[in-house]
Amino acid sequence: MSILSGVSEFFGLDIGSTAIRVVQLSSGPKKQLLRYGMVPIEAKIALSDSKADQQKVAAKVQEVIAAAKITTKNVAVGLPSTRVFTMVTDIDRLPPHELTKSIKYQADSLIPTPIEASKIDWAVIGDSPESSNKVELLLSSVTNDYVEAKLDLLESIGLNVIAFEPDNLVLTRSMLPPDANTTNMILDIGSLNTDLVITIDNIPRLIRAVPTGSEAIIKSAMSNLSIDEKQATEFVFKFGLSQQKLEGQVYNGIIGTIDLLVSDIEKSIKFFQTRYKDKKVEKIVMTGAASSLPEFPLYIANKLGVNVEIGNSWRNVAYDPARQNELMNLSNHFGVAVGLAERNI
Repeated sequence: MSILSGVSEFFGLDIGSTAIRVVQLSSGPKKQLLRYGMVPIEAKIALSDSKADQQKVAAKVQEVIAAAKITTKNVAVGLPSTRVFTMVTDIDRLPPHELTKSIKYQADSLIPTPIEASKIDWAVIGDSPESSNKVELLLSSVTNDYVEAKLDLLESIGLNVIAFEPDNLVLTRSMLPPDANTTNMILDIGSLNTDLVITIDNIPRLIRAVPTGSEAIIKSAMSNLSIDEKQATEFVFKFGLSQQKLEGQVYNGIIGTIDLLVSDIEKSIKFFQTRYKDKKVEKIVMTGAASSLPEFPLYIANKLGVNVEIGNSWRNVAYDPARQNELMNLSNHFGVAVGLAERNI
């Protein structure tokens, strides 16, 4: 959802549920990492709509911008998938001027909020796999109130918002090579939910948000092992799905929640393949905090019979080789911020 165009430099801003991240890249076809930063934030503040809490969010944004030494006020901002409705649907093949009218008319029956109270964005992404008389449409909507509140907040601290983009769509830019010509799934397992995007030739074709994240996995460990949150977090991220460590107690404590998530992933793949019958998901790219759980990627690969790799947020960005270890240690947290910074204006 572009607001301004013709901007020469800008940075990406990811206001997550547990941290705020910024990334600034050089302009031009070859993106060079200039600056980045991250500050933690309490989830109850980040997710709150109250004015007092949003002021605290604004202060945290100012803090990370100052710490990272960001040099521009222009910013592309991510929108969490829990606030954005995104879908792929078919629409009649029409001339451009008629297509725009048809989309506006049909959107009212497709999006979950009244069209007059929503901002919508769309793109024709190809021919329908089911009818030669139709084309595929990628449609996103978000409430006016949410976007305008976010815009007012960021403008109040002197920022110039050039675009809003859904987090899950941004990941396709950072997690995949720009010339990918295969069918891939991006799996971003965050604190509260998991964003799932299946792409064909880098274009999103199925988008889902699953309400299971690392917090649910940690709560399972707390409940089943009778331990506190601090210890559960330590155990989950240290031992993960290893059945050899601690006699498999952590594995047994979290596997029920893990299998619920894997089941949702499997259902999404099956649904995708009912529409795109000649396509098969060839690779799953995992990112987000929980992607670092020991043996988790291997477990998913074995369960689903699909190759799984850990995503690299910096894969399409040039940087000083001396920073390799530093950046790789943070990679699973920066997919959205990097993807926003890679945006072509």
